[in-house]
Amino acid sequence: MGTAPRGLENRSLKKICQRYNGKPRYVTLYDVVDHIPVYSAYTFKRSDGFKKVDVPWMFEPQLSTATESGEMQPFPPNDVHDSFLDAQAVLEDYSNIVDFERGHLNPDEHQAHPDDKAATYTLTNVVPQVREFNVGHWKQHEHIIRRRLNNYCRGKAYVITGVTTSGRMIRRYNVDRVAVPTYLWSAYCCVDYDHNAPFDERSKFPAYAAYGLNEKEGAEVVEMSVQQLEDFLKKNTFVDKRFQIFFGNCEPNDAIMAVQT
Repeated sequence: MGTAPRGLENRSLKKICQRYNGKPRYVTLYDVVDHIPVYSAYTFKRSDGFKKVDVPWMFEPQLSTATESGEMQPFPPNDVHDSFLDAQAVLEDYSNIVDFERGHLNPDEHQAHPDDKAATYTLTNVVPQVREFNVGHWKQHEHIIRRRLNNYCRGKAYVITGVTTSGRMIRRYNVDRVAVPTYLWSAYCCVDYDHNAPFDERSKFPAYAAYGLNEKEGAEVVEMSVQQLEDFLKKNTFVDKRFQIFFGNCEPNDAIMAVQT
């Protein structure tokens, strides 16, 4: 319904329309203090999940006062302007770090067009993920969601993937630079789905959710209802009591109309 998740209000949070090659691709809510995205919200595209693109990592000029550009750009060969460092992560923040990888919130395997895939390679769309979790349970979860939406979602599917934090930071030159997520979470909404799908899959529509602990061990991804995820996030992050991931809880339009009348 063109409505962002509600109940997330903070001065340090900035909404970014992630633009690449002249077109808007998805939306990110970015924390300019912790230098990570709180969530990325995107439209899922059916794909085989394996086609990659070869693009350099990019930064977001919209978070800087030093440029008027409205879309993501490759990092310059020389040092970035100080106004970039103030508001967002840079490549150096992720260099020489053994325990963490750059983990996508909007993963390239959930996109089909090469430009949509390329647009996921901005540091405003990644968070530090423990390597074992990134390539293990979370990657498996991304595969499961791609196959489920490929097979059983007939219309558009909308996905929101985000994080919780608890104060752990990556430091550089003795300065806190990038927050390390405690949990990653994700939810999707598809109101036009295959009602003849097997029950185990049909029961996960029109919306479903999951979260996983960003650690080497005990990091299994647990699936649940969107309401259960919202309850979890209300207890584990800074959202308020109004917090709602999907407008109308992802109910079909006619159901929303019935409630309103």
